Amino acid sequence: MKEAMFYERLGDNVVRCNLCGHRCRITDSKRGICAVRENRSGTLYSLVYGKVVARAVDPIEKKPLFHFLPGSRAYSIATVGCNFRCGNCQNFEISQMPKDRKIILGQDVSPEEIVMAAKRNNCESIAYTYTEPTIFFEYAYDTAKLARKEGIKNVFVTNGYITEEALVEIKPYLDAANIDLKSFSEDFYRKNCGARLKPVLDSIRLHKSLGIWIEITTLIIPTLNDSEEELRK
Repeated sequence: MKEAMFYERLGDNVVRCNLCGHRCRITDSKRGICAVRENRSGTLYSLVYGKVVARAVDPIEKKPLFHFLPGSRAYSIATVGCNFRCGNCQNFEISQMPKDRKIILGQDVSPEEIVMAAKRNNCESIAYTYTEPTIFFEYAYDTAKLARKEGIKNVFVTNGYITEEALVEIKPYLDAANIDLKSFSEDFYRKNCGARLKPVLDSIRLHKSLGIWIEITTLIIPTLNDSEEELRK
């Protein structure tokens, strides 16, 4: 557990989390939509710092990134939790665990250990992936800074719901991102993800303007986001 970055105290032990586009207003002893950031007496904490639920050595193309360090290996890590609730999530058992099962699992692994493991496995990058890296931002941030010192690149595989202030903070250490643009429909985002489209589009533009390499993925779901009109957008 670690005190969160990007929050403000609103008084009466109420805080606002400014890490993602939800900008949750969180009362004392409650958690945000992601269910991994908790207000304890007016201080917001990340409950997943250093709690690795999945890690593996992957080809960078699995992220998928096809034009960033092609042919290389990425050391991939994740904690539980996500700020979306997508009906089609393939990793729902870990992304939704804090919401559905009300538990937070993970092996204690320090940022230093992650970087050493990446070097030991000859990985050119560390990928923050499988769930949503924004919700374990503090852990990713500390790891990314250490990785940069060792000449290792950093990659987010993300839904793009990160706020401008958080992205600007990690920009010096974030080399690339695959952003999941799930649809061009506000209705789809609201019903299928519990989120909004505009913050994602704003985030894509911001990544580009900051000089972070981006590649976009859209998962086609028959009857939900596969109309010819939408795909042409």
